[in-house]
Amino acid sequence: MTGKVLLVDDEAHITRNLEKVIPWEMLGLTVGGTAKNGMEALELMEQHSFDLLLCDIRMPVMDGLELVRHIRDKAMPCDIIMLSGYQDFAYTRTAIQFGVNDYVLKPIPYDELTGVIARVMSSQRNKQKQLQEEKQKLGRMIDLASEKILYDIIMDYTDVTADNWLLTGDEQQLKQQQFVLIVLDLDVSSESTKDWRDWSDKERKLWNFAVCNVLRERLQQNGLHHAVIQIRDGEWCVLIETDKEAAFDLSAIKGWAEMLMSAIKNHVKLSLFAGIFREFAAVADLSQAYKLVQQGMQLTPEHDSIAVYPSEQQKSSQADQAFWDTAEKMIGAVKRGDSIGVDNELQGITTLLQRMNEPSLNRVKPLLHFFVLHLMREMKEMGIFSREQEDMLWRRLDRRFGVKDLLSVIRQVTNAVSEKSMDKKKQSEISMSEAKAFLDRNLYRDLSVEETATHVGLSTSYFSLLFKQTFGETFIEYVTRQRMERAKAMLGETAKSIAQIAKEVGYAERRYFTKVFMKYTGENPTDYRSRRQGGAPEHATLNE
Repeated sequence: MTGKVLLVDDEAHITRNLEKVIPWEMLGLTVGGTAKNGMEALELMEQHSFDLLLCDIRMPVMDGLELVRHIRDKAMPCDIIMLSGYQDFAYTRTAIQFGVNDYVLKPIPYDELTGVIARVMSSQRNKQKQLQEEKQKLGRMIDLASEKILYDIIMDYTDVTADNWLLTGDEQQLKQQQFVLIVLDLDVSSESTKDWRDWSDKERKLWNFAVCNVLRERLQQNGLHHAVIQIRDGEWCVLIETDKEAAFDLSAIKGWAEMLMSAIKNHVKLSLFAGIFREFAAVADLSQAYKLVQQGMQLTPEHDSIAVYPSEQQKSSQADQAFWDTAEKMIGAVKRGDSIGVDNELQGITTLLQRMNEPSLNRVKPLLHFFVLHLMREMKEMGIFSREQEDMLWRRLDRRFGVKDLLSVIRQVTNAVSEKSMDKKKQSEISMSEAKAFLDRNLYRDLSVEETATHVGLSTSYFSLLFKQTFGETFIEYVTRQRMERAKAMLGETAKSIAQIAKEVGYAERRYFTKVFMKYTGENPTDYRSRRQGGAPEHATLNE
């Protein structure tokens, strides 16, 4: 990218010589303008941006030092090299005070000036590169934080009201955004996924990780601002941010889904199905939109590899909806370890089926089959089954059997939960205690819900549910709150710099730490420290 230089000197022959003699193209610059005095130069700089200014000191109307003062007062981003026939140190000192990058004496040694320009521009480009990298790094950190929050919103673990302090500052923008929602799912009952069932948990985790990476890479390559959220083993929710003024272009969105499915097939060698929510979803609607798409994919025994939900058929089938609502209540009771609730909902499903005539039963049978799959996947996330139990259930599901057999499998699954519910509850308490101790020990570094879940031997989705049930807040809310409380204590009681405190509570970027701190407390760290310490010692903030 070529930069622009402004040449300012009241002697026209000097600006002409500078234009002709200096190898501007080699330096990555073009002469964007010339001026005879500081006033002309300032008018040009107010109309156009320049990367470099070469300026004489002594000029009529407005001299070079006065011009530089105006440039710095107006915070114009421009490097400056002063040219002067005067060797008086007072000029040099004033130029340094105004932030001039270098000072060259006349008569101008063009070779030396070329070297000075090259050094100044190299420094400028390095700074720009560093700023861009920091901006990208900070932006990615914000994206990751938003992704974690979006998972909690989709799973209905947190809200998007004004009271949620995590949704202020940068994340506040989430509330203003609209998303395309695509659910990508592995058909775990198909013949092509039998090998996947045989993989160990470690192999499946690596596979899930690979799929997430492929999805993110492909979306990034296509310039789509996105979030990829793994919901459970073999299921992802892809959110693509769109412009507020954009129209819902279904053909383009199907093209995105096809692109993602092809990338997974090529790189990970597995075929997925895609369900698209039929309109843009605001953040407050994400949980419901996800449930509708997931429900549609589960309740449709045969569908295209890419389908749109809710479909007209899905909207009109009240019986299917009643069945699904009852089934979801039962899964919720299973997750809570509520054996009485499980029995009640199972009895409700049985009663519902008993009231149906034969044609209705034939229609419900595939839905019941899909529900058993749904239930098994949820139970696997909770670690309910041994490998032998899981293999046995898969073998039963691979055979063709009737409604009574399907109900028998459901009872077998729910009985396994009931038998383990007490032990599971005790184990859950132990796991959450271990998780809390792990988090308290590791607040100083980047922590993910995936790492913490792995540490206590749970799947990410079940860990997130259990964490919210135990602590009354989501993982990210808990971790951020603990970090902020620790930072408040350190700011009030120590003389450590803000940059150092940021690192000690897990934030590599001081600026990002400051934003989060301001969201949490309503004050920036410097003001908070000053108020708590009654005026902090000067050395405490030198490295902020």
